[in-house]
Amino acid sequence: MSRHFASIAYTPGVRASQRLLGGRDLGERPNLMPGMEGDVARPELGPREREFIAARDSFYLSTVSETGWPHVQHRGGPAGFLQALGPNTLAFADLSGNRQYVSVGNLTHNDRAALILMDYPNRRRLKILGQVELVERATVNPDLWAKMKFPDGNVERIMLIQIVAFDWNCAQHITPRYTESEWQNRCSPPSATPITQE
Repeated sequence: MSRHFASIAYTPGVRASQRLLGGRDLGERPNLMPGMEGDVARPELGPREREFIAARDSFYLSTVSETGWPHVQHRGGPAGFLQALGPNTLAFADLSGNRQYVSVGNLTHNDRAALILMDYPNRRRLKILGQVELVERATVNPDLWAKMKFPDGNVERIMLIQIVAFDWNCAQHITPRYTESEWQNRCSPPSATPITQE
């Protein structure tokens, strides 16, 4: 687990459970960013993370309500709709949907969110913690707008995510699953080489 992620996830209660239940001994919890005070450098996405993010066509977004209840939402689109704009900034176009606005409402009161990005065929998972800024369509910078991968008629806002921590998760319990095109690619017989007569 990355140092930034552990500094947030390993609260005193979590560490007490780790000790009680024989969890991994991961040393002292780094005191890096309880609320991002101080001069703490944010973690930066490397080539591995950027490539992984660019290949995803969906992810799960978790937010928390004013009453403390978590809400998890699936977001999907063409591969790469979640854009890495810089070493610690992501963005995606938030489309008109069922008009319940649970994630949007939660984020107006608490900008913290968690993302889980899955690669089921290869059993890989990337967890991201971040702070989300809601940029309404009317105020979106034209340069940012041009990077989004959706027809503008459906977009209500852009969600900008400042990454606070990320971590690659263990593949142990990820069941491989395939999209229709992934399955077809795996099951297609190799093309036969025509036999020529001499």
